[in-house]
Amino acid sequence: MTAASVNLTGDQLDAVVKKLGGAEGVKRLLSGELSVVETPAADFPVWKTVRLGVHKSAEAYRKALATGNHRAGSWVNDFLGKPAYQSAKNETEVDLVVLSVGDLGFKKGALYSQICEKAVALGLELCPAEVGPALRLAYEDQPRGERLIIATKSAAGSSDELDLFSMEVSGGGGLWLRGDCGPSDRYWEADRRFVFVRPRS
Repeated sequence: MTAASVNLTGDQLDAVVKKLGGAEGVKRLLSGELSVVETPAADFPVWKTVRLGVHKSAEAYRKALATGNHRAGSWVNDFLGKPAYQSAKNETEVDLVVLSVGDLGFKKGALYSQICEKAVALGLELCPAEVGPALRLAYEDQPRGERLIIATKSAAGSSDELDLFSMEVSGGGGLWLRGDCGPSDRYWEADRRFVFVRPRS
């Protein structure tokens, strides 16, 4: 079937290419590395619900992350005070889902920009930066060996700097919130798992 036979316009073709993750996504589709079977956001089960706006300032989060078994690296403490980070003014809940890069259809991995574009195309949303510390405080039963990356709005299109939150448990049982690099052209393996927001209807 050709584009002409289904009367696709140039704008529609551009939209298809964008939805596949750009020219690289088209190549992956044609080679069989990318699946286009899509699951609507509403069909993704909610993994956890977290409340934002409980801690109103960076300092409040720093203090909370210094209690119990919580651990936060120096980058986290620094980032919490930057303009890119904002706590919600009013308390609000967000529903979260966890998907691997492979779950999004990229069976051999993908760039961060492609991961974000595909998630948004499926109806999911990138997380507000506050999801990082809020989820770390709420997810106290995280199993050892699990590492989650928070897909955030602030990281999309960023330079090669620490600008993504990641969560894991240390060998000593510390509940860590760390920083990771999230430039748009960073490649992530298919088994890497990201946290997204599932909008409420």
